[in-house]
Amino acid sequence: MEIAILQADITTLPVDAIVNAANSSLLGGGGVDGAIHRAAGPKLLEACREIRRTTLPEGLPVSQAVSTPGFNLPAKWVIHTVGPNRHAGQTDPYLLESAFHNSLQEAVQLGARTIAFPAISGGVYGWDLEEVARIGVETVDRFESSLPEACPGCLETVTFALFSDKAERCFREALDRLN
Repeated sequence: MEIAILQADITTLPVDAIVNAANSSLLGGGGVDGAIHRAAGPKLLEACREIRRTTLPEGLPVSQAVSTPGFNLPAKWVIHTVGPNRHAGQTDPYLLESAFHNSLQEAVQLGARTIAFPAISGGVYGWDLEEVARIGVETVDRFESSLPEACPGCLETVTFALFSDKAERCFREALDRLN
């Protein structure tokens, strides 16, 4: 599996799935969550409301993942995950690792070959970008090694689509340390 690192607007990438760093309500918010909702159009909010009405009435728990169509996005799917909020006392790195891992699992179940991640929890949720980068890159690497050798429909490319020079640098350094 190839790991790519870009400073890019995740909503413009021609990948099978993008990951939304959502809040547990799934009803939109700021940052990447708001950008994805705006770019996908109002049907994304409708789909999220349906998920809340039917399967997740209490909202999406931290580190779990659920998918919707991408609607007006180039991506076919949006995989919503809730990263841990350091400001709310959610400081266990396992929660962040699980958000990345569960999003990858959801992508495989969807049959996605390409996926793009933001820096989950690396914005207003207060996690250090170096830690987010290390956990994200290492989780992708471990996930790849856990897949069967012959895995039809498995992921081929994981892209980290990052919002700043600093985030891009942190992810590149994490990938360099891994290699």
